[in-house]
Amino acid sequence: MKLLVAEDDAAVAANLVRGLRAEGFVVELATSGRQAREAIVRFAPELVVLDLMLPELSGLALLEELSGRPHPPIIVLTARTDLNERLRCFELGASDYVPKPFFLEELVARIRARLVRRPEAPRRILRFADVELDLDRRSVTVAGEDVGFTRHELDLLAYLAQRPNRPVTREDLAERAILGRDVPEPRTIDSHLGRVRRKLGTAGSHVVTVWGIGYRFVPDAEDA
Repeated sequence: MKLLVAEDDAAVAANLVRGLRAEGFVVELATSGRQAREAIVRFAPELVVLDLMLPELSGLALLEELSGRPHPPIIVLTARTDLNERLRCFELGASDYVPKPFFLEELVARIRARLVRRPEAPRRILRFADVELDLDRRSVTVAGEDVGFTRHELDLLAYLAQRPNRPVTREDLAERAILGRDVPEPRTIDSHLGRVRRKLGTAGSHVVTVWGIGYRFVPDAEDA
């Protein structure tokens, strides 16, 4: 079982990694929110242990980015115990919340329980016009034919399609739509979405330019 530990406190992180590896888990450590975001894509952990007080990108901000996307179970591990914050974590998709200080044995038990009872999630598929966007398999078909989308193109289309009729700036698309290290500059978003439109054919009319802002996905647009 692969675990990602996102923790910036050196002593806590060392104890966690050592203890979890002793329990037989394969563990990768991220010491910032941006590292954790990249590792979720590259390392593909089966569960994430997430501290909220991370540098660069907070744990709460990372939860917000992952909300609505397929992602592994997340156990929040933090010294912050405010009830509203705890409830917000659950609203954003956290599976569990363990306050610091904690017992490693309890954390391991919670991890194992979460992995054992993890249900088989239904495939997440978005459909519009003659397009089928499979979020789990990361594939796009147009009229039943597979279309080769790059990672950036698929991330951008998925992000917009999951926020129908909502204007999204180029800056937000560059920063939030694309997970991983290779994040484009906002000025390159136009090029990526231009290719998305061409590959979608007539269904490209669902991706609408919002002048002076960015883009918007219109689910009920008339195909050209």
